[in-house]
Amino acid sequence: MLWANITLYRSGGVGGDRTGTGHYPLLAMSFSLSRKQGFDTTGVGYETADLPVLLPGQSRVDPTVFDPRDWFGPDRRGLPFELEIGSGKGTFLVQQSVLQPGVNFLGIEYARAFCRYAADRVRRNAIANVKLLHAEAGFFVQCYIPDGIVERVHIYFPDPWPKARHHKRRLVQEPFLRMVHSRLVSRGCIRLATDHTDYFEWMCDHASRVSDLFVVEPFENTASAGEGELVGSNFERKYRREGRPFHAMVLRKIG
Repeated sequence: MLWANITLYRSGGVGGDRTGTGHYPLLAMSFSLSRKQGFDTTGVGYETADLPVLLPGQSRVDPTVFDPRDWFGPDRRGLPFELEIGSGKGTFLVQQSVLQPGVNFLGIEYARAFCRYAADRVRRNAIANVKLLHAEAGFFVQCYIPDGIVERVHIYFPDPWPKARHHKRRLVQEPFLRMVHSRLVSRGCIRLATDHTDYFEWMCDHASRVSDLFVVEPFENTASAGEGELVGSNFERKYRREGRPFHAMVLRKIG
């Protein structure tokens, strides 16, 4: 039954410039960054060192002490809040945020150079509703996200850790899904997309283990995606040119 609401996408040609419709041209983008590049992340980028230190015996920070929504300022504090885990160079965040100015987006990226690049990109474009955090996502969600505040969690093309001995490092698995469930608002969701068939089968297996918490729904393309795209991230565009198949689904919180 789980597979009934899962979609397989075949890579085809890429769309062109859709400027004027809210979509963006497909631009070739380097996946490496020069060590000489300097980035200004002022007011946008945060580091793990900026987070409150957990006290002895404390597994989560008191939300009265720290709440990531405060990073957006008092005027935006009460707006819907979404997470992207694995933001890369920030393409999805930059494109989607301008279409949803009434939503706050926090991108979490483990690769510091990419995180700083994305934060500088957001700053240069003067986008007020996006912040970036350089941190390990599982640790941050577990320890620093209050319960019941996240509308959507976007996880697009996460590291598949293909070797069997590394599967334990995969982000999407039962304990993580159960943890995220408590952070979501009522009827909130986790949006998943990958080009790795084995990882997607793994995701489906672990989704079936949390069927008491989530229902599986079809994946709808993001508003910022170009023609024929799922989300329009750098990785998707790279993999689409390589002709890889894509898999995607949505896990919707029950209740």
